[in-house]
Amino acid sequence: MAAKVFESIGKFGLALAVAGGVVNSALYNVDAGHRAVIFDRFRGVQDIVVGEGTHFLIPWVQKPIIFDCRSRPRNVPVITGSKDLQNVNITLRILFRPVASQLPRIFTSIGEDYDERVLPSITTEILKSVVARFDAGELITYLAAGQSVLLQLPQ
Repeated sequence: MAAKVFESIGKFGLALAVAGGVVNSALYNVDAGHRAVIFDRFRGVQDIVVGEGTHFLIPWVQKPIIFDCRSRPRNVPVITGSKDLQNVNITLRILFRPVASQLPRIFTSIGEDYDERVLPSITTEILKSVVARFDAGELITYLAAGQSVLLQLPQ
């Protein structure tokens, strides 16, 4: 009698553990300041951007790719020439974040490491074009006064 009770408790516990494992693999969390894009093995990257919170997915078929959408700093050091052809060693600090509605397009065309692929080349070229407008004396005067420059990257 006791053996049957323990056997039924064991079967119930095993079924509960399997069900809990399936439910656990079907849930994912998107933290505050983050967004997720769902990759489906059959349909590819879905166009829906998932916001913060706990969400469901189909286990082993869908996978969440989570992006940080908060503003993050990045320092880009550049050695470039000024208007009077003198070498200028300057560091640009930029704050960047992705546009949340464009995350599926960013993921499919560039990948998860979009900031490592895109930002160095764009910021270097824009900084070189801005520094080339001034001669070295103007740059020293401008930067010594504590002025900051707001550069708008092209869309």
